[in-house]
Amino acid sequence: MDGDRAFGALPTVDLGWDLVTAFATQPREKPEDVNRGADMIAERLRRIGLTVTMHEPRLFLSLPGKASVSAGGRTFRGKPPAFSRAAPEGLSGPLLYVPGQSGDIMGVVMGSGPVDPDRYRGKIVVTEGMGLPMVLDALEKAGARGVICVNPGERIHWGTASTVWGTPEVDDIARLPKITSVAVSNEDGREIIAMAKAGGEATLFSELTTGWFPQKLPVVEIPGTVEPDQFVFVHGHYDSWDVGVGDNGTGNACMLELARLLQERRGELRRSVRLAWWPAHSTGRYGGSAWYLDAHAMEFAERCVVHMNCDSPGCIDATDYRDVVMMSEMKRAVTDVIRRVTGQTAHGKRPNRSSDYTFYNIGISAAFMASSMLTPERMAERGIDYRVGGCGGNLGWHAEDDTLDIADRTVLAKDTALYLEAVMEFATAEVLPVDWRDGVDDLLGHVDGYQKTLGARFDLGPARAALVHLRERLEAFAAATAAGKVPAKEANALLRNLGRDLVPLNFAKKGPFAQDPAMTLPPIPVLGVAAEIDRFGEDTIGFALTTLLRGRNHVEATARRATERVDRALGA
Repeated sequence: MDGDRAFGALPTVDLGWDLVTAFATQPREKPEDVNRGADMIAERLRRIGLTVTMHEPRLFLSLPGKASVSAGGRTFRGKPPAFSRAAPEGLSGPLLYVPGQSGDIMGVVMGSGPVDPDRYRGKIVVTEGMGLPMVLDALEKAGARGVICVNPGERIHWGTASTVWGTPEVDDIARLPKITSVAVSNEDGREIIAMAKAGGEATLFSELTTGWFPQKLPVVEIPGTVEPDQFVFVHGHYDSWDVGVGDNGTGNACMLELARLLQERRGELRRSVRLAWWPAHSTGRYGGSAWYLDAHAMEFAERCVVHMNCDSPGCIDATDYRDVVMMSEMKRAVTDVIRRVTGQTAHGKRPNRSSDYTFYNIGISAAFMASSMLTPERMAERGIDYRVGGCGGNLGWHAEDDTLDIADRTVLAKDTALYLEAVMEFATAEVLPVDWRDGVDDLLGHVDGYQKTLGARFDLGPARAALVHLRERLEAFAAATAAGKVPAKEANALLRNLGRDLVPLNFAKKGPFAQDPAMTLPPIPVLGVAAEIDRFGEDTIGFALTTLLRGRNHVEATARRATERVDRALGA
């Protein structure tokens, strides 16, 4: 059932659907094909009267080619993840089966137990899973020579092996993968696992091209009428694996329609809205969005109020909006928007480290990655027994059958209405609908969870007390703002700048102009070791306690700095 949309009937999506059908025959994986895709987006933006700024950075990309596994007298088709080490002449070694969900492999990944180097050294590990960077990185460090990733179904899904977010800095170069990995289908993987159990060997073959390539990055901005220097940022990648209709041709179409609809309503915008289409999402490990932030860092630090990612909307059978990603401080506003547009009650989901969420370190509040997904019931009806990261949950994600059949025009219209309502909510409100009381409650919940795990081994009390005091001052700020005692401009500046303090506290470890690795961090990363406290023994517990002491100081100082911001806004 639909909700009560502020903007009436579902929008027509003729312009966006035209792009979807065009992209269905235009691959956007190789650099020259990606650039053609940017030109196709820009031509349609200009057609509706928008000025397009076309950036052309040189980005560091890894382009997968052919791959296979030879074992037991058979050759199995495979795919090499981007940035994995090429092995065009073949890489051979004894097979070692490590179950994908076993304590063994999670121990290697999480560092929760000693790793026997003799077990992994020189072996080709075969394990179930998509070949996540953190798994491949851990197996490389354990001494494995190669990895065969057994995908969960009949499809082999393309992926990316690097833990480096965007173009590497000098210090990141050493973290680029030095291990060969190949993904295979589940059926073939079962055979290879059987060979591993029988003591067999395998040879991996893979081809990749890695280097610097010029890539186009189109951007448009619809100016606001009251605070044009402040902007809501909407973004999504347009490069793909093959033609990538559901990931992310439909997202590009949604953004195109969003630009059109915002242009028609530009007189209503208090703040500006900027939209950017990214290259180098997979082959550059979010290299397009990382470059753009690097090149416009001061604008984002001083002017961006929130950002919204648009990845894989408008896909067939994807009608479930309950798990939409949102940061806690945006939850009240975004769940209300979802209710109005879809009639559904969303409980929200904490964002992870993916989907061009490049803006944690600089401190920008966010909502949305994917929007609508298949319901569990629809998954069961269609026999889908595992989750994928896009395409609304359709299994064509990162595979050759992410074609026009994945897209659904009616769902695209619904998702476009959702994004329009959300963007207008944040671009037109006199006071930004960002509630940092909820954000601090989220932080307090994580601190309390860590304290429960720590018990008497370490006291997080000073950090908690500072957050509680901040929460009290935010309550006073909310009351004063509602009473009109804090001017809207000052209130909005505070809400934006609190993000510069509190978003990194919850999601990042490095500084505002750096990028953490492309691996999801625990909540309040500077205290994350608390969740692993039980793995430290008598000889190592001192290291953990030192880490916690420094982390507690960081949380307390950040909360105090945020409280000072609130007090200044209140005139204290």
